[in-house]
Amino acid sequence: MRQLVDHLMVWGMAFFLLGTTISDTGWAREFRLAIDIGHTLKSPGAISARGVPEYFFNKNIATHLYKRLKQDKRFKGSFLINESGDNISLATRTAIAQRRGADLLLAIHHDSVYPEDLSYWLHQGKIMPYCDKFAGYSIFYSEKNGRPVDSLKFAIILGTAMLRAGFCPTLHHVKHFTGDDKALMDKTRGIYKYNQLIVLKNSTMPAVLFECGIIKNKQEELQLSLPKYQAKLVEALFQAVKKYAESTK
Repeated sequence: MRQLVDHLMVWGMAFFLLGTTISDTGWAREFRLAIDIGHTLKSPGAISARGVPEYFFNKNIATHLYKRLKQDKRFKGSFLINESGDNISLATRTAIAQRRGADLLLAIHHDSVYPEDLSYWLHQGKIMPYCDKFAGYSIFYSEKNGRPVDSLKFAIILGTAMLRAGFCPTLHHVKHFTGDDKALMDKTRGIYKYNQLIVLKNSTMPAVLFECGIIKNKQEELQLSLPKYQAKLVEALFQAVKKYAESTK
């Protein structure tokens, strides 16, 4: 019953948001996005099919999004978290976002797969794990966030923007996300509930974690390395942030 109620809430909010449009008029106040670069240089996260640490993928997309935001004066107060790759905790990241007055926290990541789904290939003389069975983005929010409804609202806006830009979600997390704290909430938009994820749970402002794609997938890794593909992804992220900001005016 709980899951049915949750799904009905998501569908109802999505239906309402589909009826709204982005407007450049009547919105003058500054909106501050905190862009958290997932992981660190010492703990770089997932390793791609070709051996590239996730942190560098995260930093690249986050930096491009930051530059895109700076083109609009209404986002001039937006900022990056952990641009230097320091070994800071998840709790510290949310504290930085709060201290600097963020209106929204967006954690940028790139995805892996579960051990049982890995295969192996020879790349530049090394045997490397990979998985070409899954591809696509994922969006996570937490009901334990300081503003869970607004977090879900942004997740829906972001998922819709990704679909409109031609991206598709991955559903490979479904088999591991069953229960009250971890569950697939919107199959179409690739939105998952992950209540205990610290960077989301500890945030007082709305917060979402975004997995840009699966870097264990050999082909998707190459796509995520292309400037044209990166620009398309960043533009979808920017449009989602813009629409959410406009809805809060």
